Amino acid sequence: MTPAEKEVADLCVELIRVDSSNYGDGSGPGERAAAEVVMARLAEVGIEPAYVESAPGRGNVVTRIEGTDPSLPALLVHGHLDVVPANAADWTVDPFAGEIRDGYIWGRGAVDMKDMDAMMLAVLRQMVREGRRPKRDLVFAWLADEEAGGNYGAKYLTKNRPDLFEGVTEAISEVGGYSLEVDPSLRLYLIETAQKGLAWMRLIADGTAGHGSMLNSDNAVTEVAKAVARIGSHEWPLQLTPTVRQFLIEICDAFGLPFDPQDPGPALEKLGPLVRFVGATLHQTANPTMLAAGYKANVIPGQATATIDGRFLPGYEESFFQTLDSLIGPKVRREFIQHDIALETTFDGALVESMIAALKAEDPAARAIPYCMSGGTDNKSFFADLGVRGFGFVPLRLPAGMDFASMFHGVDERVPVDSLQFGVRVLDRLLLNY
Repeated sequence: MTPAEKEVADLCVELIRVDSSNYGDGSGPGERAAAEVVMARLAEVGIEPAYVESAPGRGNVVTRIEGTDPSLPALLVHGHLDVVPANAADWTVDPFAGEIRDGYIWGRGAVDMKDMDAMMLAVLRQMVREGRRPKRDLVFAWLADEEAGGNYGAKYLTKNRPDLFEGVTEAISEVGGYSLEVDPSLRLYLIETAQKGLAWMRLIADGTAGHGSMLNSDNAVTEVAKAVARIGSHEWPLQLTPTVRQFLIEICDAFGLPFDPQDPGPALEKLGPLVRFVGATLHQTANPTMLAAGYKANVIPGQATATIDGRFLPGYEESFFQTLDSLIGPKVRREFIQHDIALETTFDGALVESMIAALKAEDPAARAIPYCMSGGTDNKSFFADLGVRGFGFVPLRLPAGMDFASMFHGVDERVPVDSLQFGVRVLDRLLLNY
């Protein structure tokens, strides 16, 4: 067992035990304590990284390892240090205890994404200790604030410290590289090549305030409720992007099914719980999530609001908003709470070939396939601001039947120790050979 394999679990546990919950409103502990753990472990092997605080306590750590061939573009390997909050009363274990039980590391961030943070640390430490150098420059970044949009992390750095990423053209990060076992002779590894765009919106209806006992034909609550009902009941049509189409073709081939672009249901049924990741990538989505109006039972308020979580497919942003605006209607206006791009890249090139080779070297049953995720990652910021082509690649060979999708932001989040050990072997091969 390599040094990286031996220490990756301990590094993951150490990071989980640092509560870096991101509540999205600035009230959390921030990422500084977790960043200090990363910096301390880097210092042990003689690395002095750049530490950038975008705001008090919002820590980012970036370091560069020089390659042997300066003519090659640099590769960015990034993870985020913040996690979503966890209610301890709902968990089997303390979510910030980093407990190892039954071969799994339990805790908030075990999957999203202190597992990758630890894998990055373990591989980098091993590389430096053994005096091995990659072919190209590698930039490692442990970032703040991904769970709330990256304003204190990736977005801050790309705008204020682009020098840290000089020469970077490609990146790997979450959410991808995990396995789906078809049978013992075939495991599909889903590499994320596309992401839906994000549109968190506030709907606002203005009306005439008045007494609740009187007639009122200009009721703001009524107008926003109509808009919410239209949006919530709208059936978005099936739309297959190039990535989703290729993914479905690969799934059908693996399971011996005919590919029918008009009826992807049989292919989706083979995914089990992973359908949560990809099912929503066959459609645009717009889900009402919040309502607010009024302050007293007998007072008709002058304004009512609703919140919509919209996700649009790569290449379909314009049509998404055209449809949405027709559903909202003329008496309700919308404003963005947060708006981010959709991404899609092709499943080809030297980096993709290197990822495939690294997977197959450690798992001869591996077949890599592209997929689109319904959420988003910091890859969006690096693409939008620096033109970096990003992939989701956190290599994990998972036990057959593991409900991996439920681990993201879920109760009893956990990751197998041997999956992390597999991951560092794959990453080590990729980062040294690409």
